[in-house]
Amino acid sequence: ERQVEISGPDAESLVRYLIPRDLKDCPIGKGRYVPLCDHQGRLINDPVLLRFAEDRFWLSIADSDVLLWVRAVAMEGGFDVSVLEPDVSPLAIQGPKAEAVAVELLGDWVLGLKHFWFRETELNGIPIVTARSGWAKQGDFELYLRDSSKGTALWNLVKEAGASQGIGPGAPNQIERTESGLLSYGADTLPDSDPFEVGLDNMIGLDRKDEFIGKQALILKARQGPARKLVGVTLEGVPVSPNEHPWPVRVERRSAGTVRVACYSPRRRENIGLALIDRQHSALGTPLEVKGEDGAYRGEIVSLPLVPAGTPLPEAS
Repeated sequence: ERQVEISGPDAESLVRYLIPRDLKDCPIGKGRYVPLCDHQGRLINDPVLLRFAEDRFWLSIADSDVLLWVRAVAMEGGFDVSVLEPDVSPLAIQGPKAEAVAVELLGDWVLGLKHFWFRETELNGIPIVTARSGWAKQGDFELYLRDSSKGTALWNLVKEAGASQGIGPGAPNQIERTESGLLSYGADTLPDSDPFEVGLDNMIGLDRKDEFIGKQALILKARQGPARKLVGVTLEGVPVSPNEHPWPVRVERRSAGTVRVACYSPRRRENIGLALIDRQHSALGTPLEVKGEDGAYRGEIVSLPLVPAGTPLPEAS
């Protein structure tokens, strides 16, 4: 989750050229989830765009070389911009008690922060950007630290506030995001997929009058319809270990796609996953044969999200 900062006289023009989503309603202080596509209409990242000024933006990216790509596009297009990676490191507060921790740290004003909006502020003299966003669906916040020398100080403040609510440090939660149906570039959406296949149709502004990268390819894909569809799946058997590579899927003994992510869901008490399946085999209830790294599984296509937001964890036995 590094940042790519785009600033300068042509910053907005470059951002509009980079992304297929229309920015006509993105004021200063608001973020937008935006797909990035190549000239063939294939997804190459799905960052959050943050607008700090008329001429300054951040792309908060998933793991890939977007910085190099933006620099190349800017240079080839003759855009008058500066493209750099700022001294910024994000720290997320996630989970059902995220609001309580954020209020203890920053005050009641964070309760009025709408989803994907953000504010530049300070915490005990530590410069941060506070955003209402995160890799879950439980009222999360992200703190973008703007001075790496104060990383330990910020960590300790958040850890202390979390301890008062009975929560502590953790890594990005693969299980929770899979339950919620949140996409992860590099896992669910590899460079072979397009935004229509993974349900990002409403973020593609094909009616825009201006040009953007991949526009003609995306118009053609929209006319043809997606060849595949990202679906939720359940898998029988003992709890699976998270997959390291896509798992082949067969329907009626024929190749039909891949399971992109698989894990055990403690909320559903069964194995779950997200799979990119050929459209003709993507109906709810379709039985699947899945070849995992540790064996074969029988599965079924189920509705998304796999677990509704707010579903509590089961009581420990």
